[in-house]
Amino acid sequence: MTRQIAVINAGSSSIKFAVFDDNPEQSLRFRGQVEKIGVGPTLTVEGPDGETLVEKEWAASDLTHKSATKVILETAIALLDGEAVEGIGHRVVHGGMKFAGPTLVTKEVLASLAELNPLAPLHQPHNLSPIETIMAEAPHIPQVACFDTAFHQTQPHLSSAFAIPRELSDAGVRRYGFHGLSYEYVSGKLREVAPELADKKIIIAHLGNGASLCALEHGKSVATTMGFTAVEGLMMGTRCGSIDPGVLIYLMDEKGLDARGLEDLVYKKSGLLGVSGISSDMRTLRESSDPRAREAIDLFVYRIVREIGSLAAALGGIDGIVFTGGIGQRDTRTRREVIAGCGWLGAVLDEQANASGSERIDARSSKLPVWVLPTDEERVIARHAAQLTSRSSESTVARMDAQMPPVG
Repeated sequence: MTRQIAVINAGSSSIKFAVFDDNPEQSLRFRGQVEKIGVGPTLTVEGPDGETLVEKEWAASDLTHKSATKVILETAIALLDGEAVEGIGHRVVHGGMKFAGPTLVTKEVLASLAELNPLAPLHQPHNLSPIETIMAEAPHIPQVACFDTAFHQTQPHLSSAFAIPRELSDAGVRRYGFHGLSYEYVSGKLREVAPELADKKIIIAHLGNGASLCALEHGKSVATTMGFTAVEGLMMGTRCGSIDPGVLIYLMDEKGLDARGLEDLVYKKSGLLGVSGISSDMRTLRESSDPRAREAIDLFVYRIVREIGSLAAALGGIDGIVFTGGIGQRDTRTRREVIAGCGWLGAVLDEQANASGSERIDARSSKLPVWVLPTDEERVIARHAAQLTSRSSESTVARMDAQMPPVG
């Protein structure tokens, strides 16, 4: 019987999950999410073809991250009808300097990851909550932590260093970079569809509510736009991107903002939402006739084009551009505007290919190939979890216990 591998991606108000067959294709069995935790929680589960398998709602106070994790386990047990889940992979935003690749979770590993909470306070605690719950409720299931920072461990020292006192750098204040699971998947996919390009100097643009760019050579990260936190770099849906630290000092001195107020400002009230005053959703802004919406879009594109230039310099040239992420994959106008800004690099768009959903969208006259490749972080996590749990269970096969404690 085929092994089943689960994937969990926990955020501040939602937990996404999926179950895959551990076969060469990593075939999807089902995927779902618990949304609006603490507000009005809902559970939806879909099959591999998008068909609805489960729908459920709760009152606002009836579900926490812990109880939502139990619901997910119970739901998976019911849908698998006795088949075993033999490993669970988790997306964990921060691995710090210690974790350079996927890692089997032990109590000691979990404690080390919790020490990194200050480096990603809006993400890390939520990522770790399901791991902790499963470790308590179903300790026989091996769990694997997969890190968004790990892909960037290949960067040279100068790419990750800040110009600050050495003792702070030695203590871990450096650029880490994020979206690594996405970049790992897309770079691997590029090797399949364009092997002649995969080892060259490539810039991947992961554009969504969170946005970043990564410069790769030989499939490895050379530089990226995100840094110590996931707020540096590009303008995003609600995050401001790079900002003069003097602005933050000014806001503390003159506007009375404390650390939490600044955190709220740069993470939740800025970006497309802050500039437009309308929405953080690119689709809404594209449909708006408000000039503030247009300005927000223009600034978003400007920052992308400017950072592409910076990464091209870090690479010493550029051989191709790849778009991914929600905006990168679906917004034809953003791709058109970004490539128009990269004309100095020799990039030219094929308008028909761009509009038709083709994977390759550069014109014949373009000096650079331009690709659009969907990302699939869950599949990367499933692959790593399958590999590590297979090794760990050579002598002991883990089984999911059908007698889970009741939710409460």
